[in-house]
Amino acid sequence: MTTMTGSSNSFIGGPTEVRDYLPLLRWLILIGIVVIIALTLWWQGLVGYVVELDRTHISELILGIFALTSIHCLYQTIVVSRELTAVRRVRDEVVVGARGFQLVGGKVVTADGRELPESSLTRHIANLLSKAKAASNGKIDQTLLLRSLADQLRGREKLGWFVAEALLRLALLGTAVGFILMLIPIAGLNAFDVETLRQALTQMSNGMSIALTVTVIGIGTALILKLEYYFLDESIAELFTTITEVTEVHVVPVLERQTA
Repeated sequence: MTTMTGSSNSFIGGPTEVRDYLPLLRWLILIGIVVIIALTLWWQGLVGYVVELDRTHISELILGIFALTSIHCLYQTIVVSRELTAVRRVRDEVVVGARGFQLVGGKVVTADGRELPESSLTRHIANLLSKAKAASNGKIDQTLLLRSLADQLRGREKLGWFVAEALLRLALLGTAVGFILMLIPIAGLNAFDVETLRQALTQMSNGMSIALTVTVIGIGTALILKLEYYFLDESIAELFTTITEVTEVHVVPVLERQTA
């Protein structure tokens, strides 16, 4: 009987590669929970009730923006997960025994002729090689390059943080519109008989329902988005930390010896 071990027991790869795809797994678990909750509310008829109740359609706008931004987060999470895997492979190549680096046709090649796989770390090493050629004293300061890299990586999540805040503003807008709709019947009262008051109270209740519904949907979707992009932020921080450690410990000293 043959047993499956190592990387053959997973379609992603070995244990290390599975860990690199942990951000994607987190996203899938979170969205899976959200989908289950949404299906439960739909089955109970609450989704249709909310859509019918919200005459402003702000809640539909919020849900549409939330869905599109979640897809954006999924795409960025997949990209960062792949980058983590690629950076890990480059790190292994560098740590194993790279005694020098050079640029050959735009590719980073080690002293023993091994070409480093394409990744954020490889591109950063290429920038360090270009900077090392201009170094006059043999010292290489990668502070500015790291800042540029950090800005580039953080750019993947800026849209999510902006949209999350925008959803909160839309929730406040829906609250204000709901209260306005609630107060309009009072302003239009010209009689105080039972039927007129009943109609006014009904319209006031609808306005209050709109205000509360849009507020709950806006705050709920904003919180979910913040959690999605928090997971993405953690994976980006791990990617940046790995690149920084590898270059500071294993790349910069080698380049300084080459240019000395």
